Amino acid sequence: MNASHFEIDVGARLRALRLREGLSQRALAKRAGVSNATVSMVEANRISPSVSGLRQILTGIPIGLAEFFADPEAEREQVVFRAEDLKEIAGGPISFRQVGANLEGRSLQMIHERYRPGAESGKAMLSHQGEEAGLVIRGRMLLEVAGARYELGPGDAYFFDSRKPHAFRNIGEGELELVSACTPPSF
Repeated sequence: MNASHFEIDVGARLRALRLREGLSQRALAKRAGVSNATVSMVEANRISPSVSGLRQILTGIPIGLAEFFADPEAEREQVVFRAEDLKEIAGGPISFRQVGANLEGRSLQMIHERYRPGAESGKAMLSHQGEEAGLVIRGRMLLEVAGARYELGPGDAYFFDSRKPHAFRNIGEGELELVSACTPPSF
């Protein structure tokens, strides 16, 4: 199977990982700090979780988003990634297209991000081990890091310790586009 044509059934994948760990839906929900109904509805594909919601659920396994969405047949030593090779790991009002489908054993994650007007990284602030950097290609972004707020536009960049609580939001009227990197891969 070609990595550019790889599609994933989120519910089935979550169920398989949960069972591999020997967890009931209730046990996974308790570990992840979410409701049992949330895990049940995601596994049944009755709801599609946000990126931050899925990340929260996966903390109970534990597994990162990159490994969750990794194509098992992807080539490990691929050097060049054409536009169609970038792996979509989000969807909806936010698009995260990751360079490389499987980041297992890698220390860097690079993402082409697009936010529709008003889209944000989630209701909860993000925080994870490592460092994060990005460059705005087009649009207007509000970046919040450890309580400080910054407005960024095309050509502006950021770099911070990602253990500090942070969030991203498109504050422009058009699409926000940026390229970001983090170490180690955070999802």
